[in-house]
Amino acid sequence: MDTKSLIIEIATTLFQKKGYIGVGLSEILKACNISKGSLYHHFPNGKEELLIACLQTLEETITKDIDQIFKRYQTTKEATKGMIEKLIVNFETEGTITGYTFSSIVSEMASLSNPVRNACAHLYQKIQGIYLNKLLADGFSKETASSIAVMMTATIEGGMMLCLTQKTSEPLKIISERLPNLIN
Repeated sequence: MDTKSLIIEIATTLFQKKGYIGVGLSEILKACNISKGSLYHHFPNGKEELLIACLQTLEETITKDIDQIFKRYQTTKEATKGMIEKLIVNFETEGTITGYTFSSIVSEMASLSNPVRNACAHLYQKIQGIYLNKLLADGFSKETASSIAVMMTATIEGGMMLCLTQKTSEPLKIISERLPNLIN
């Protein structure tokens, strides 16, 4: 793995676990075993530029994973249940949902940085787009499918945050049982 990819991978994990504000440059440098000059070589504008690169990598990873799950199942209901069950397994085996959560970054940075807010908004739009396309394939009108896609995004994202703060997978288990039944 090249240095830039290593920095992005490690910083992504740190940002997800501790938030943007909770991670200092020195912690990133130490975790990557690189110099400050090396970091600024790859990210001349510093930590915020690195965060945006991390969000872009997350976007690729998350949307690819969700897309694969949604293609595997016949209906939105089945795909939603399958995706949430995967999140539950991840949480129960790893104690976190690293790789999917970025809400803490949104809450910290959305009002402070338009580039970060835009990167987060784009990621949410891509996730909603996957849900929307599956709902349209299920026969929902565009207006209804759009509304349900927003609800799914908010519900699942909120469920992940509840799991992390409560240190239990119970919120996602409840959502796994209830959310698919609301998709009618």
